[in-house]
Amino acid sequence: MRSPQTRGPGLRLGLDDYMEDFDRYFWRSGPEGFWKLERQQSFQEPGVQSWEAFRRGHWDESLALIEGQRSHYEEYFRRITASGFALHRVRCVEEPISPYLQWELHLLRLKAQYGEDTRVLTGEGIRRYEARHPLSEIVVLGSRVMYEVLYDDEGVLAGGIRFDDPHAVSECRQTIQEMHRSGEPLDDFFGSHVAQLPPPDLTREQV
Repeated sequence: MRSPQTRGPGLRLGLDDYMEDFDRYFWRSGPEGFWKLERQQSFQEPGVQSWEAFRRGHWDESLALIEGQRSHYEEYFRRITASGFALHRVRCVEEPISPYLQWELHLLRLKAQYGEDTRVLTGEGIRRYEARHPLSEIVVLGSRVMYEVLYDDEGVLAGGIRFDDPHAVSECRQTIQEMHRSGEPLDDFFGSHVAQLPPPDLTREQV
């Protein structure tokens, strides 16, 4: 299987420049849409209230804070639809599910209820694409630009590398779409693998 890896020269952006650049292109994703590949099993999300509660070990509070974001995501996805594009995500999940992923999958499930199209890739589905090297965190915005998303050693967002060669962007998007088609719908995976899990054991958390 082709691996959706970024190739060739790219423009490395620090966090502030990456966020500004991303926002400029995000709302112009167009009919090709937004495609995201998430491979890493743990991140740090400082400033996100529900994640902060999760990290303090307050699981019920964390879930309540996720639930409290319904109106925010309803408006957010209404704006996305009005802008003429859709969000698609491939979430790679290794088992046993990491504490971070247990939290994130609850958040992704809420987003899916308002329009994000997420599928889960596990086990052999991941390994088919990692025969030569680990998958990167990649975001493709329409037909114009894609990013390899960068994190520091603690798993905190640190910036990105932008690529804008049309052929490379198209090739990477098509491979992520292929991965998405082979994945399991998030709602099905959540019901069978996540819904009945006990509160996460933070002693297992690793970036």
